[in-house]
Amino acid sequence: MRAWRVLRPGPIGSVPLEFTDVPVPEPESGELLVRVVSCGVCRTDLHVAEGDLPVHRAGVVPGHEIVGEIVGMGPAVSGFAVGERVGIAWLRSTCGTCRYCQRGSENLCPNSRYTGWDADGGYAEYAVVPAEFALSLPDGYSDAELAPLLCAGIIGYRALMRAEVPSGGRLGIYGFGGSAHLTAQVALHMGAEVHVMTRGENAQKLALTLGATSAQGPADPPPVLLDSAIMFAPVGDLCLPALAALDRGGTLSVAGIHLSDIPALNYQRHLFQERQIRSVASNTRQDSRSFLEFAGRHHLEVSATPYRLDRAQSALADLSEGRITGAAVLFP
Repeated sequence: MRAWRVLRPGPIGSVPLEFTDVPVPEPESGELLVRVVSCGVCRTDLHVAEGDLPVHRAGVVPGHEIVGEIVGMGPAVSGFAVGERVGIAWLRSTCGTCRYCQRGSENLCPNSRYTGWDADGGYAEYAVVPAEFALSLPDGYSDAELAPLLCAGIIGYRALMRAEVPSGGRLGIYGFGGSAHLTAQVALHMGAEVHVMTRGENAQKLALTLGATSAQGPADPPPVLLDSAIMFAPVGDLCLPALAALDRGGTLSVAGIHLSDIPALNYQRHLFQERQIRSVASNTRQDSRSFLEFAGRHHLEVSATPYRLDRAQSALADLSEGRITGAAVLFP
């Protein structure tokens, strides 16, 4: 099969990926083999390609927003059928026995493994996934629309839960790409008032089209104090204006797996009056199910730009330079 592999992690302009022929993977016990129908392009893929995340698997095939059709199964798989479509997301496996897994926080499992980082992902024509971590997909979406739901949507949903937006509260969103444009819609469906801080006129226009009350530059103050905020942009400098924009008791939720260094905080301006900052570490399978069920009940508008699989490196470059409005999706 054809697949992209990260051979030389580095700036995307240095061409860190190679498009090559590799064997079709064989499903092991408890695994599904899927034909990749579509695969979203996530900023985490960019972090893997550029080396912001340490190498976990040399030559890994990135991609973890995979819509796939089951074409084979290993031993000890039940409840699935050949021809069925499933989703493959970032969280690939956990130990199930550590104290984090036992208390329902499997996203914190120290032995967790991730698609497109620890194991080959969806920038390819085929992929495998443990059946216990395959996801049912909601109706009413195209293949292009489904792919971004499988990470951008899921991690945004968890970040929204971590932000603890009060009923009818004001939510600020910093950065407005694949994840943020979905999360904003979820928050709006839940009754929040949404204010967006992001670069790019097209992103600001999309935010207003989707129902945001305001849209301004990435470090600009929103027109009102915020009850909660979510940081999607991987820019630590923006934590300062985001915290300064919070009302008393407000929460800043940082959604990304990678963030540049946060500058020194001023206690009075950024943290006093019980403001808080919280990180987001992956997601649980229950987060995935809850979000996908929500997306099935409340149709979300997914802004998806299609790319052929052989243009994956171009898609990552466009993502890096902010040239994509919404999400990019690869099609073999």
